[in-house]
Amino acid sequence: MLYAIVALDHPNSLENRLAARPAHLARLNALKDEGRLKLAGPFPAVDSEDPGAAGFSGSMIVAEFVDLPTAKAWADADPYVAAGVYREVTVRPFKAVLP
Repeated sequence: MLYAIVALDHPNSLENRLAARPAHLARLNALKDEGRLKLAGPFPAVDSEDPGAAGFSGSMIVAEFVDLPTAKAWADADPYVAAGVYREVTVRPFKAVLP
């Protein structure tokens, strides 16, 4: 089943985000290589494709997991959590309808 992982960043966490980004992307690429990643990306903190020093306010990932506890465990192990980037992470079942 698909799960939506929505995370909100701590204020002023851009430096930590950039430092942890390679490890974060490695985990996402592993999901992609397994055919389980449907969508992933950050929320710019300002209305711009490139927010520059404003950074990001969070992230969203939609991926396939066996069940909700597995999705939550995967989200809890994200390098952004360990690096203090995310202040809150929510994991919910997700049903893709469109496109």
